[in-house]
Amino acid sequence: MNKTVLIADDSRFMRDLLKKHLKDSDFKIIAEASDGCEAVSLYRDVYPDLVIMDLNMPCKNGMNALENIKNMDSNAKVVICSAMGQQRIIIEALGQGAKDFVVKPYFNELVPTLKKLV
Repeated sequence: MNKTVLIADDSRFMRDLLKKHLKDSDFKIIAEASDGCEAVSLYRDVYPDLVIMDLNMPCKNGMNALENIKNMDSNAKVVICSAMGQQRIIIEALGQGAKDFVVKPYFNELVPTLKKLV
């Protein structure tokens, strides 16, 4: 399988934790972004199969980055991974085109969520 993944999170610790959870799966991390602007730029450069994106990031928040990526590629598969799991935010993210929402730090559903998208 080896589907490619872009991880966008301003926390190095969280990016490393996400990579650890994906280590033994069929997903290959091909890029990491530390802010929303970098996420959009990297998406354009590496065109990953999936994006895991935080909401609270500098330069451009996750919702704006999601919108930019979806405008660039309407078929983009973006999973929001955020500690902000309020229902209103989840509904907004899904309404803007996110494929799913995983609440940090409950990553036990991360790999199954990604696998159902590919």
